Amino acid sequence: MRITHEADYAIRVAHCLACSNDKISAKQISESTGVTLRFALKILRKMIQAGIVKSFKGVSGGYMLNRSPAEISFGEIIEAIDGPIAINHCLSAEFECTRLIQKKQCDFRRVFAAINRHLRDELYSITLDKFVL
Repeated sequence: MRITHEADYAIRVAHCLACSNDKISAKQISESTGVTLRFALKILRKMIQAGIVKSFKGVSGGYMLNRSPAEISFGEIIEAIDGPIAINHCLSAEFECTRLIQKKQCDFRRVFAAINRHLRDELYSITLDKFVL
């Protein structure tokens, strides 16, 4: 599994919001994180849909986290952007194994599933508050 650039940038955007004590504009987020404004807006939309970020319209509008940094994990941010964490395609629900009738019988799948659970648990244990000074 490789975390996409978009998910990497989303973590940086979330960190920027976590460090802000008030609403912050998309332009400020873009400048602070080095993410282009257009890409930052795309990321912010996905994070709003996931309930991680909330937006405020108008002249004094902007963005802020929807919950405390201690309640927002790297895993949640990554899955909001990239979808479910899966280190191998055979772990996805829509995968149809051509080798075995029951994919649960596959030794490789069991190993990948165990690794995937561990990775997902680790990513969900890392919260934004650990990076806010």
